[in-house]
Amino acid sequence: MTPRRKKRLALVLALVLGLGATIGLVLYALNQNMDLFYTPTELVNGKPDGTKPEVGQRLRIGGMVVKGSVKRDPQSLEVSFKVADVGPSVTVTYDGILPDLFREGQGIVAQGVLVGPTTIKAHEVLAKHDENYMPAEVADAMKKNHSKLQYTEEQLQGSAQ
Repeated sequence: MTPRRKKRLALVLALVLGLGATIGLVLYALNQNMDLFYTPTELVNGKPDGTKPEVGQRLRIGGMVVKGSVKRDPQSLEVSFKVADVGPSVTVTYDGILPDLFREGQGIVAQGVLVGPTTIKAHEVLAKHDENYMPAEVADAMKKNHSKLQYTEEQLQGSAQ
């Protein structure tokens, strides 16, 4: 092998190794920042593929706030509440100001760390609005530009049955 070919081979090998190391480090960093989404039922029973989060794992949980479960600490901003879907409920604790749309019976997504089998210490809580939400500007424009539907007696009687 000539010296020129040896130089080219060394350059190509260095380039491939450098590119491989860069891709490996990027994948490792992305894996460290990944938060998996769970429902309360999946958190308690595990996902269909058998995976279950471990204590200390970062995750996101989404569900409905259980009515009557919100408890506020009078001395601080700490709040604890239960989140449920169709199965068991999970307790979420949060220290901070909750979003304006947060209330019992409303859908939320909490991001935090699993501190017990059914307890999450959240560092962020996002409240979802329902699908009937409409900004005030859009509602006003619809009132101006749209007239109410007129139903016949036959249509009204058909809906009553």
